[in-house]
Amino acid sequence: MSVKSDRWIRRMAEEHRMIDPFEPHQIKHVDGRPVVSYGTSSYGYDLRCSDEFKLFTDINTTIVDPKHFDPKSFVDVKGDSCIIPPNSFALARTVEYFRIPRNVLVICLGKSTYARCGIIVNVTPLEPEWEGHVTLEFSNTTPLPARIYANEGVAQVIFLEAAADDVCETSYRDRGGKYQGQSGVTLPKI
Repeated sequence: MSVKSDRWIRRMAEEHRMIDPFEPHQIKHVDGRPVVSYGTSSYGYDLRCSDEFKLFTDINTTIVDPKHFDPKSFVDVKGDSCIIPPNSFALARTVEYFRIPRNVLVICLGKSTYARCGIIVNVTPLEPEWEGHVTLEFSNTTPLPARIYANEGVAQVIFLEAAADDVCETSYRDRGGKYQGQSGVTLPKI
């Protein structure tokens, strides 16, 4: 597998709609104001968080169980930002819709701007032939409230391409993955 450059990312986005909407350059200012950067970088793509959030709450005092997840564990928030309580977390989705080619695996890492504030972005790998809006998990590891900004950069994806003779035998689409085509903030499924 090889890491792919900005030229490859631009070509795949333009020819195959791999990222939609796609920003071919790194954006650091919008309407003259600074933003957490997003768009194409040297060897990756900085994705944005949409304005749809699910904020974790203990109001209903349920047990967090991935096999029997209670949607009442979240409160829906829509806005330019979301404030995450201390030692809590929120879910969001990307602005961008991804269509991953069969010969590509995508790894997602949080941006240093958030990491240096104690905010961890967690995303599982985007598997070959997966498509959808990425569900993002933000953990506030601090003892203070933390703010996440909508429509600004939150994480970077890195594209790894398999050699032509080493493409996966079974893709995410082939096995009917349960998160295929997700469009909103998607809760755990079994």
